[in-house]
Amino acid sequence: MISGFILRALDGKILIAVGILLGFALLVPALNLLTPPDSALHVPTYVVSLLGKYLCYALLALALDLVWGYCGILSLGHGAFFALGGYAMGMYLMRQIGSRGVYGDPILPDFMVFLNWKELPWFWHGMNYFPVAMAMVLLVPGLLAFVFGWFAFRSRVNGVYLSIITQAMTYALLLAFFRNDMGFGGNNGLTDYKEILGFNVQADGTRAVLFALSAIFLSLCLVLASAITRSKFGKVLVGVRDAESRVRFLGYRVENIKLFTFVVSAMMAGIAGALFVPQVGIINPGEFAPANSIEVVVWTAVGGRGTLIGPIIGAILVNVGKSYFTGAFPDLWLFALGGLFICVTLFLPKGIVGTVQAYLAKRKDYAREADKDAANTDVKPETTPVAAE
Repeated sequence: MISGFILRALDGKILIAVGILLGFALLVPALNLLTPPDSALHVPTYVVSLLGKYLCYALLALALDLVWGYCGILSLGHGAFFALGGYAMGMYLMRQIGSRGVYGDPILPDFMVFLNWKELPWFWHGMNYFPVAMAMVLLVPGLLAFVFGWFAFRSRVNGVYLSIITQAMTYALLLAFFRNDMGFGGNNGLTDYKEILGFNVQADGTRAVLFALSAIFLSLCLVLASAITRSKFGKVLVGVRDAESRVRFLGYRVENIKLFTFVVSAMMAGIAGALFVPQVGIINPGEFAPANSIEVVVWTAVGGRGTLIGPIIGAILVNVGKSYFTGAFPDLWLFALGGLFICVTLFLPKGIVGTVQAYLAKRKDYAREADKDAANTDVKPETTPVAAE
């Protein structure tokens, strides 16, 4: 059963993408750890962390594409699921600091000592255990998506109204996490991590492993998303996107289909956030900002929604451009991002990958028509014999 599930997922394009990602998972750490620093092939550690951050963003864009590209749910709140996964990982990393913090308290994180907290809040208990923290990475975003989706989809909230509500959700979380009495570090967030699973989080080897894990989890989620969209359920999913009322009249519980997809997508976003935090070294309420969720929509649109591979490409390309523009022209980055979105909307409405796929499909149709015409012209006309005089 599992092998059939995987075989359905691995079509040619997905197999190539997974191969490239796994190749980078091996190549980049090898060039970082096994080549001397003065070598032309050496990849510096800061570049490894930067590339790992791009892969986390790519996983977040893939998560959004699953609900937007295939189910028609334009979520402007996926940054909230990303941030919640990041906070779960950040809580685990903070508990690993122990007495090595500035105030030397073996139990309370530094920000709690500074704010005169007397004991650890109940929701921090157990977060010093890696399995518990990883379970929270999945359960917290998944539970929020389930509760939100249960009420929204059963109320048949659709279109721009649903998008506005998701944006309101992430903004409400932004305001909540800014409060010091929430127990998540307030506006400073969680930082100053020391180790993960006993390994120094700043060490080159740890950074290389985190990059490799980012590529591996992106590959696994790509296979999962491909298996979902290529299955019979995926065909119904596309039907919900294109003609929800018809699917409903056929007897399908559309709200359950949307809810399942929304929860799976939220969990994928949570994984992306958990991988993001140890590579960046901080998580704060700024990750809940609605502008971050809107950026994810831009990445997905640029790459091509409804293609799975497109959002990955879009997220990497846009963030590479962001790294360049924010360094060279920091005041122009938002203008460049807005201009990019306008140009894609006007001239590449299907995104980069979607446009390429449409072009190749058109060429294939032209070639098929040409073959038919050639086959028709190969038929020799009958000749009438000429009578002798």
